[in-house]
Amino acid sequence: METRGTALLIVDMLNEFLKEGGKMPFDRGRKIIPNVKKLTERCRRAKIPVIYLNDTHRGDKYDWEFEKRTPHCIENTWGAEVIEELTPQKGDYVIRKRRYSGFYGTDLDAVLRELKVHTLIVTGVVTNICVRSTVHDAFFRGYRVLVPKDCVEATDQREQDSSLYDIETHFGEVVDSEKLELV
Repeated sequence: METRGTALLIVDMLNEFLKEGGKMPFDRGRKIIPNVKKLTERCRRAKIPVIYLNDTHRGDKYDWEFEKRTPHCIENTWGAEVIEELTPQKGDYVIRKRRYSGFYGTDLDAVLRELKVHTLIVTGVVTNICVRSTVHDAFFRGYRVLVPKDCVEATDQREQDSSLYDIETHFGEVVDSEKLELV
């Protein structure tokens, strides 16, 4: 795979979801941490930009999402921080998002265009919510999208299978992270 023009997106690998004590624990997501870490390290070695898309909400303002979900990922709190295993490094990009898609209301598209990116490797949680929303918006903007099935996880197996089928059929390619040749 040609890595020039490629970027790695890491969606919502945050304490709030993946660590004990988080307000919205997502135990299924913990199993992908080693795979995402390994892929992130491989991307850094291949000089592929690493971009974190972090769910972040204002604590002192109304947020419609909290009508449906427990308040979570309040900016400047432990819960909104990237898990220790995937701590952003110098040169990485960290983009706060207030909605499911990493594109909606953020400068992600501008960053990608400035980096001359045309291919995205999308990882993280939750496959059937924020990952899929980001994949859809990437496709709508003309990006080639690769989703390593071992680096994403959904709320349950049915949602995982359905989301990966949806992505493979309409919006991108579902791959195995180990088979990505990053040269």
